[in-house]
Amino acid sequence: MIPVDITRISQMADGIRMRVLAHTIKNNGGYLCQACSSAEIFATLYSTILRLAPVEKPIMPWKFPGVPGNANFHYRTGIAFHGEKLPHLDRFYLSPSQYSLVMYAALIEAGRMDKNALDEFNRDGSILEMIGAEHSPGMEIMTGSLGQGISQVAGIAWARKRKAETGRNVLFMSDGEFQIGQTWEAIQTMSFYKLDNILIYVDINGYQCDGKVETVMNIEPLHKRLEAFGAHVVRINGHDIEKLIECSNLSIKEKPTIVLCDTDPCRGMDFLRARAPKFHYIRFTSENERNEFAKFLSTLGNNIRT
Repeated sequence: MIPVDITRISQMADGIRMRVLAHTIKNNGGYLCQACSSAEIFATLYSTILRLAPVEKPIMPWKFPGVPGNANFHYRTGIAFHGEKLPHLDRFYLSPSQYSLVMYAALIEAGRMDKNALDEFNRDGSILEMIGAEHSPGMEIMTGSLGQGISQVAGIAWARKRKAETGRNVLFMSDGEFQIGQTWEAIQTMSFYKLDNILIYVDINGYQCDGKVETVMNIEPLHKRLEAFGAHVVRINGHDIEKLIECSNLSIKEKPTIVLCDTDPCRGMDFLRARAPKFHYIRFTSENERNEFAKFLSTLGNNIRT
């Protein structure tokens, strides 16, 4: 077994945060708090947990290939950034598409996407969309509105199991998705069909677009609710890299495994707490405010992978 380099994974998580911070400063806004809360999850997934095929070299994203259809032979999804799709390998799915920027940063940190790719973010004709679609880097399905990704993954996992494929289906979710009925229908389906080839990591940072999750619609006790629907559930500190890895090695038969990751939306950037409870999207109200963020970035040093 290859030893796990916790220090390197931690540096990768810091790199994800700094890339998203730099992007937010440059573009006068971004999904920064999502990076703060989920950086360790993404870093651990791409460095250690996910069993993906290698890529020959970091990929520079191509231009939008047009709408898929019978007449469009040039259309392709973003799964190329995860390497060749093989029966014994994992497949990774991003459910909350507002985390797309965080995933793009993780792909760069993992050496799967070109370090200059974020320059194409949200430009006309680019596949690096703010709300990623199936053609965006690292994606192969359009998860659309929150709560739809888990249903698609349940179907894919069921099909892969029937085909005797041994690769896992790993899904990243956000806590707000557990306010949605379709999510619970999907978990019930996973349990009924004994889909033990599903591993779900949930970023529980406690906030959504309208403020605190508990005041918009409380989802707790989430652990017990999920167990009641037939899932195997573990709850951990989402910034604990060793625990994140440990949970990926569980072999629970005939049940999907769901890892609830309690996280901090201001992790590594305490100055963001002054914005509470509005953490969903960081947008600057003045040039002075943006300069303050830039000053903070300059104090971090150059830990970004080049």
